[in-house]
Amino acid sequence: MEQVNRTYLLEVLDMLLQTPSPSGYTHHIMDKVKAEAEKLGYKLELTNKGCGIITIPGKRSDYTIGLSAHVDTLGAMVRSIKDNGRLRLTSVGGFMMAAIENEYCRVHTRQGLSYEGTILTTKPSVHVFPDARDHKRVEENMEVRLDELAFNKEEVQKLGIRVGDFVSFEPRVRMLENGYVKSRHLDDKASVAALFALLDLLKNELIEPACTVKIILTTYEEVGHGASYIPADIDELLAVDMGAMGDDLTCTEQDVSICAKDSSGPYDYAMTSQLIRLAEHSGIRHVVDVYPQYGSDASAALRGGSNIRAALIGPGVHASHGMERTHVDAIAGTASLLLQYILHPAAAASDPGQPENPVSPV
Repeated sequence: MEQVNRTYLLEVLDMLLQTPSPSGYTHHIMDKVKAEAEKLGYKLELTNKGCGIITIPGKRSDYTIGLSAHVDTLGAMVRSIKDNGRLRLTSVGGFMMAAIENEYCRVHTRQGLSYEGTILTTKPSVHVFPDARDHKRVEENMEVRLDELAFNKEEVQKLGIRVGDFVSFEPRVRMLENGYVKSRHLDDKASVAALFALLDLLKNELIEPACTVKIILTTYEEVGHGASYIPADIDELLAVDMGAMGDDLTCTEQDVSICAKDSSGPYDYAMTSQLIRLAEHSGIRHVVDVYPQYGSDASAALRGGSNIRAALIGPGVHASHGMERTHVDAIAGTASLLLQYILHPAAAASDPGQPENPVSPV
């Protein structure tokens, strides 16, 4: 019975979380995932826009499944340098300004320098500003206080900081003994870790997929066009991204989320049905949910004109785009379901109503 190596999974996840990678500033993390893939014996090729592709031969070469997850995260960029030496921000990705208030951050210059700072409102103290509590948490009211002896625009510029420099948020990674993992940017680094756990399984257990598999690590998902381009030989794309929690949703932090529909519409019926059957047959803890305010790499691929079937799964994550939390069970479960699917994809089933000989649960 194949078992996901949870120690390896968490080691990769920690490496990913500790590496700053807001959308558009992903070259460092792509260097690391390329090196990690090579350690496992796989070659990672880069596309023109910086996405990575790992190709795994399967029993059939005439059909290709894509598995995508994104390494890019939420972040910000320097919009302007104020006369008092503070930095005004513009957001990269969609998040609430209140979610980054009082967060430590780093400013990354284009000369390769990095400076620490703290994100605050322009009225950060109730001892000074009577309306500090009611001050709107919007972009124009947020700024970075640099931890440098720079108190005006000219002194900040002497540090090498310029408009357009990227700002990353401190992830604050915690991995607890009871299996909880809390950190910023589990969306979608938890899913990337699941893909590497899958690669580790394939290598160590000498498992051959049913058909060619291409793992796609995208770099612009948080701004909407991560997988807008995918290789033309991909017949179906299974996006791996976090499952949301709350309101009328059933997903928990220990579940694999199977998304039936999001803002881009319903996902492929046969793929989604096969994923549900495989999870049920293999005893993988899972739920099926609908996310009307959600989009994925599969959404981007479909909107980009790709002639593919598409589906979406991922580990359940609480407080998405904020201080996120998941559980190692959900990440390992996601890797398990991915293994099941590449061994028994919907397209390979002679009867689309039943999975063909699912393997034992992992």
